[in-house]
Amino acid sequence: MSVSRVHRLLRVITLLRAQRAPTVADLAEQLEVSRRTVFRDLNMLELAGVPYYHDASSGGYRIANTFFLPPVNLTLDEALALMTVASQSRQLPLHELTEQASAKIESVLPRTMQAELRRAMQGIRVDWPAQARHKTVTERFDVLQRAIVEHRKLRLTYVSFFEKSLIQTDLSPYQLFYFQRAWYVVGLSQMHNQVRTFKLGRIKGLAPLDKLYLADEQHKFSLEAYLGNAWGMIPEGREYQVRLRFSPKVAANVAEVNWHRTQQTQFDRDGSAVFSATVDGLGEISWWILGYGDQVEVLAPAALRSRVRKMAQAVVDRYQPTASADGEAE
Repeated sequence: MSVSRVHRLLRVITLLRAQRAPTVADLAEQLEVSRRTVFRDLNMLELAGVPYYHDASSGGYRIANTFFLPPVNLTLDEALALMTVASQSRQLPLHELTEQASAKIESVLPRTMQAELRRAMQGIRVDWPAQARHKTVTERFDVLQRAIVEHRKLRLTYVSFFEKSLIQTDLSPYQLFYFQRAWYVVGLSQMHNQVRTFKLGRIKGLAPLDKLYLADEQHKFSLEAYLGNAWGMIPEGREYQVRLRFSPKVAANVAEVNWHRTQQTQFDRDGSAVFSATVDGLGEISWWILGYGDQVEVLAPAALRSRVRKMAQAVVDRYQPTASADGEAE
């Protein structure tokens, strides 16, 4: 079978799905072939097991709804939103699946909408922030997702930065979640005897076990409650009332971003802003504060102010000039 005929058969399937029972004449016109060629193509689809049928009421042909997912009625804006996410997500995990799904959606859209969609997408670009490497993430994701649905335990081999070694534990996976740059799974770790978070990119081995955990374990688990008021994803077990003053140069930029669910911002007349939030733990927020350099000052709590001061001083000390071999400062 020639490539051109394969392409035409795929178009026939698309037309039978996208239009209301096109007739042989309709198909011949849109495919720019003879009626005889259309009949040969329809016969080929029948031999291939494609469940199309003749609709006596309209005189056209349809494909049974069981062959693919039901078509969706998308507006141009809805289709544009989906296609944009798929086409601009090459740096993100699972992008292969989003591209496949978007191609299927595009195939059932009218040709006029497809053309308009492509023109609109030429004027859109998304630059994602740096992402973690995720060559094996799709495979790990599939295994974990299936285990979560089945409530199945897994034997996990993992590069642990906390233990500074390669560890192995039996995991009852509760939930997958994506945070900032990477995918994570959270669940009950037998080795640690507590709920722990594992980064998919550090998983070296993942084997389903012939053991199930109780569904109630998963149903009672809440990711929101587990993370609590952590600044990011590492709660430390103690909450602090944090208050920061940002200079006029960056205040507006800070205020327009939803950094934390408890944040509040109050602007002063000089354009500076006081940012406040209730945060579980000081570790993660300390690094965020340092990212603003001399444009932010910690007002409270004292423990955070002291921590940031020591970290900033360590940076200054690292950049102190040193004497070279000939006694001159570098």
